[in-house]
Amino acid sequence: MRTALLVIDFQTGLIESTPPATRGAATLAQINATIALARQRQLPVIFIQHHEADLPQGSPEWALHPGLARLPADWVIAKTSADSFLDTTLQPTLAAEQIEVLWITGYASDFCVDTTVRRAASLGYRVTVVSDAHTSKDRPHAGGAQLVAHLNWLWANLAVAGNPIRVMPLAHLQAQSAAA
Repeated sequence: MRTALLVIDFQTGLIESTPPATRGAATLAQINATIALARQRQLPVIFIQHHEADLPQGSPEWALHPGLARLPADWVIAKTSADSFLDTTLQPTLAAEQIEVLWITGYASDFCVDTTVRRAASLGYRVTVVSDAHTSKDRPHAGGAQLVAHLNWLWANLAVAGNPIRVMPLAHLQAQSAAA
């Protein structure tokens, strides 16, 4: 089965704004290490880029984070909602490339990453969330680290008929790739 890596909304204005993303630099490092693993396995890397009134297309805040290990050949898919599939070219792109497995990383764990993980699983994709390569921010009722931990637990225990969501740290994904 063909696999692709999704890097969701890791954009300057979302990661560096006040308050900054929880574990922003550590998450960036993990995402880049996941990108390196994808490239080693010759997997496509797809960047998802959100825009809306508070994050206008073309603005410095809208730009993908400059620390990301992007290459000109990587795909960039624009979106305007939390769902990376809704009114975007993501699903047709995945279908054209015969991709059935998604590794998912990015920002915001509790919004766009969560919505995309659930939608991908419900569409029948085999989903692996890289548990230490996504992040959020402190919210009024929960801290960013607490949200990440909760969502990792939730996704690993979410009932998805015949296609459970896998949640694993990058080191485990690397070990599985080395054994393959």
